[in-house]
Amino acid sequence: MISSNPLMGTLLHGVGGVSAASCYLPFQKIKQLSWNTYWLVQATFAWLVLPLVVGYLTVPDLAEVFRQAPQKVLINATLLGMVYGFGGMAFGYAIKNIGYSLTYTISIGLSAVLGTIIPLLIHGTLIEHFSKPGGMVVLTGMLISFVGVFACGWAGYRKEQDLKKQGGSLASFNIKKGLPLAVIAGVLSAIFGVSLEVGAPVAEIAAANGAGHFEGNANLILSTGGTFITNFCWFFILSIRQKTIREIVQVKAIGLKQYLLNMTLCIASGAFWYLQFFFYGLGHVRMGNFKFASWAIHMTMLVFFSYLVGVLMKEWKGVSNRTYQILITALCILVASFMIITYGSMLGSEEFLNH
Repeated sequence: MISSNPLMGTLLHGVGGVSAASCYLPFQKIKQLSWNTYWLVQATFAWLVLPLVVGYLTVPDLAEVFRQAPQKVLINATLLGMVYGFGGMAFGYAIKNIGYSLTYTISIGLSAVLGTIIPLLIHGTLIEHFSKPGGMVVLTGMLISFVGVFACGWAGYRKEQDLKKQGGSLASFNIKKGLPLAVIAGVLSAIFGVSLEVGAPVAEIAAANGAGHFEGNANLILSTGGTFITNFCWFFILSIRQKTIREIVQVKAIGLKQYLLNMTLCIASGAFWYLQFFFYGLGHVRMGNFKFASWAIHMTMLVFFSYLVGVLMKEWKGVSNRTYQILITALCILVASFMIITYGSMLGSEEFLNH
């Protein structure tokens, strides 16, 4: 039995948030490589290679864990991972139509809410969890985090408008196309959280086999495996149609040095994506009675660090003082929400209750 430590759990979720916020940074340094090829390589490492390798290294007798797991759990968790795979595609197309900030806010906001609530509704434990000691404090923190996500989105929208006034280049704005896509992306993104929850029995078997804090690496393989299947099929077909598939082995066209750099950056991007859920699993097992709040914490951490990385990368340079003030306020709201959720989780922890 792993003892709960909500403070450490929240910090580990934070590390996962940093990884998530950084996963697309390597792409900015890639040259002479199409998006299709980049996505195929990073997806292979993020959703197939790394989950399998790390799972094998951290979960004793991984194959036996899967043999012991109910077949229904294995199938359902993988299928839900496949459904989530379409969410990333919708997310990318939404950005093209309504911009990064609005897409992020709508999609991640929906994902945070649905990915937390749906598993509780499935198990019929919604009221039970919030009725536990510290439950209302956690709920308050979650609601505040949603306010912070909305405020970040508002700041991001103002940023885009500020840059537009200065003559900055923005993608064409089409709310009729972008809004439905962002909503679809948010709903499907939440499905990944549901997939992890459905695969929880696999993690329990892994824990019984001695996986310890790394038990989540077992069921993560199912969720990411499903995601890989969807993305690989889609982008492989797309690469063939657009004749970019040859880039994977085409070294002479760009030179060995640039080719190796591109592949390294693609792999790094995939590694950052994988690490967000590696640390998600480590944080999740430490949240005690409030493991269900992990998804909301992870999503809001993702938003927080994504906007913070944007500031550090000077993406907010040139915005109005009012816009910058809204951003800082939004980030402070998110920090407050993390502290409140952590405090509520500590109130409900076994150690606190037995004190």
